[in-house]
Amino acid sequence: QVQLVESGGGLVQAGGSLRLSCAASGRTFSRYTMGWFRQALGKEREFVAWISWNGGRTYYADSVKGRFTISRDNAKNTVYLQMNSLRPEDTAVYYCAAGPAPSTTLSAYDYWGQGTQVTVSS
Repeated sequence: QVQLVESGGGLVQAGGSLRLSCAASGRTFSRYTMGWFRQALGKEREFVAWISWNGGRTYYADSVKGRFTISRDNAKNTVYLQMNSLRPEDTAVYYCAAGPAPSTTLSAYDYWGQGTQVTVSS
């Protein structure tokens, strides 16, 4: 069982930066692939990025590639999403998720956080 709690969301102007954190409970955090997803108002939840269990591999959606960076610290049971050059279209609730293997698919993840709101003003 893994419990996930996101933090770090907020309001930022276009071009600005935010760093999201996702703190996990449980001793098995390092076994999981961690993913970030987002859901804009009225839209389906979509994949943003994933990172492998040891941080050795990462993968990004085309829409955030080169602007966002996912990382993790297994000693702190925490995964991060550094978001730079933010755009109004990045406005969404951001969720972290834990799953057994890398995937861009929502159903591949077993555990989800409650989400944190990111709003980018133009």
